[in-house]
Amino acid sequence: MTPRHLGQHSALPASPDAAVLDYVPNPRAGTDYMIRFAAPEFTSLCPITGAPDFAHLVIDYVPADTIVESKSLKLFLGSFRNHGAFHEDCTVGIGQRLVAEMAPKWLRIGGYWYPRGGIPIDVFWQSGPPPAGLWLPAQDVPGYRGRG
Repeated sequence: MTPRHLGQHSALPASPDAAVLDYVPNPRAGTDYMIRFAAPEFTSLCPITGAPDFAHLVIDYVPADTIVESKSLKLFLGSFRNHGAFHEDCTVGIGQRLVAEMAPKWLRIGGYWYPRGGIPIDVFWQSGPPPAGLWLPAQDVPGYRGRG
């Protein structure tokens, strides 16, 4: 489980499929705790028009045996900049890939997308119920209010 990106020069992957996520051993295995990643400047492309889409992503998870290495996650999320996909596909796909590869005890992702065609779209997905007794802070990303 040696990280391939940490401490190395790593180019932005050409696509999410080409991105390699690194995982390292959970330093507190056996303890339920939550890790949060916030990506307030996430970008992807509209699959129809090619115009850029912008979102604030919040990823919360309870690790099992491994944790995702943050530089590899940053590169993975950055690989969406030239990737055309609907908001729902990006948000749910990111969560599902992390669950499939890392096998956390629990994961949720909130995708707070800025308006496309005048309508903001928020997308939420979680892998199942959170572990009992886990402190779940709110994601606290306000709904889109325009200039107000």
